[in-house]
Amino acid sequence: MTKLIVLIVIILGVIAVAQLVRMYELSSKLRNRREEDIPNRDNRLNATLLLVFMFAFFASVLYLFAEYGYTGRGEAASVHGKSTDWLMDLNMLIITAVFFLTNGLLFGFAFKYVRKPGVKAYWFPHDNRLELVWTVIPAIVLAVIIILGLKSWNEQTDKSPDEAIRIELFSKQFDWTVRMAGDDNKLGYFDYKLTNENNPLALMTTKTIQDAIDSMENSSSGIHALESKLNNPKLMFVPEDHALMVKDLARKERMVRMLYQLKARHNSALDTRVMDDIVFNANDTLFLCKGQDYEFNFRSKDVIHSAYMPHFRAQMNTVPGQTTRFKFRPTITTTEMREKMHNPQFNYILMCNKICGSSHYKMKLIVVVLDKPAYKKWYARVSKLDPKAADACKTFRNTYAVGKPKAAAPADSTAVATAPAMDSAAIVKTL
Repeated sequence: MTKLIVLIVIILGVIAVAQLVRMYELSSKLRNRREEDIPNRDNRLNATLLLVFMFAFFASVLYLFAEYGYTGRGEAASVHGKSTDWLMDLNMLIITAVFFLTNGLLFGFAFKYVRKPGVKAYWFPHDNRLELVWTVIPAIVLAVIIILGLKSWNEQTDKSPDEAIRIELFSKQFDWTVRMAGDDNKLGYFDYKLTNENNPLALMTTKTIQDAIDSMENSSSGIHALESKLNNPKLMFVPEDHALMVKDLARKERMVRMLYQLKARHNSALDTRVMDDIVFNANDTLFLCKGQDYEFNFRSKDVIHSAYMPHFRAQMNTVPGQTTRFKFRPTITTTEMREKMHNPQFNYILMCNKICGSSHYKMKLIVVVLDKPAYKKWYARVSKLDPKAADACKTFRNTYAVGKPKAAAPADSTAVATAPAMDSAAIVKTL
């Protein structure tokens, strides 16, 4: 019933407006006034209303700046984040100045140069000096902004210091997996051809290469099984299925040849680089150390994702078939930021900033920044894979409200150390 009443009111309103317009047209005809003949009173009224709108518009913008700020992200929590914020402030200053200047001229001119009886408009078609001014000045401003932006970008993507901790973030629909370099601070090598259920990160060791070859040749859908089906005179296939099987066999034969080449070139001495890497369960917590330089490498298994850490002012696309990277140094611990933001529930976060599929919203990873003593104790636990570490760190989740501890991941053929599920808080309570 309410919807019907609303609909009737809207229809009656439209009819009323139409009738008022019709009455205005009839009154204009009775006064012998054409549509283009605008009374001076109407011109002055419109000019005054434009000026009033300008002041109301400017006041509302200033109020929103004062009430909500222009970003709402809080203080930058990384070294390069401070320079990024400075560049953002400079851009906002320029944009705000141009906004007030251009809109002030727009509405101010509309008020000042309102049509007046007996005054003819001045014909002003072109002026070289004005053309030069509004071409050269914006070009100089944009050049300065671009140069400063490139400088900031180069600083963030420049070579990391040797002491920087190497971390890989592996993205796939719809989670993140963290791989941290072990005591040698060198991430182990990987190759996409080694990807399988037991080696989702495609890490390269002598064993993973052999496992990939065995899987390609001897699995239920491997080369030998396909050859057996295709050569079995007792089996018949429709032409389409037969063509698909032949195509699949040819693809796997090419792949296994590349795997044998990879095996022949592989140096087994490099296996140790993989063996001491620490792989955290998907969507577990990423721990960082305040004041420590980090080198982040990014990979994607399926589609383009984007690693976005807003409080660190850091973002990088993760692209299938390509490794991307950036570096940064955290400057504020999680506890310190909670105090600064007056929010005991605050957590740094890593999220995906690309619409990567139906469950894109799930791609979140809690990031915890610790001071050096707490970080050293945490790293000592995960690097040695202390069997008591999981129990000792259960209180982490109570303080940081990250969730329940995950069950230990089953051992896989990579033989890579998998860290126990340790997420956030005894770093404050027990370390």
